[in-house]
Amino acid sequence: MLCRMGRPGQENVDTAAALVNQQGAWANIPPKRNRKDPICFSPYLYRARKLVERFFNKIKQCRRVTTRYDKLAANYLAFIKLASIRIWLRANESTAQPTALLRQ
Repeated sequence: MLCRMGRPGQENVDTAAALVNQQGAWANIPPKRNRKDPICFSPYLYRARKLVERFFNKIKQCRRVTTRYDKLAANYLAFIKLASIRIWLRANESTAQPTALLRQ
């Protein structure tokens, strides 16, 4: 579970970390510089969280996903998959290899 908390106080971070640990997960909250007892923190996971947040923001651009018009969960999941494929295709179409285009 990766969660984002915008610069809470030390006691709030400890409380949030304890709640997450009770559920069997790991809280990846960046510590303040003046914290006396350092907590375990992974900058790599913190940066990866940004990708997940951006993906959900892009998915929410589809009105059908945001408002959930579908009654059945299977239909809703199918549209989320279609929206994900659309996002993936858009991301990969702009990364075409220029040398491959020149060889044709």
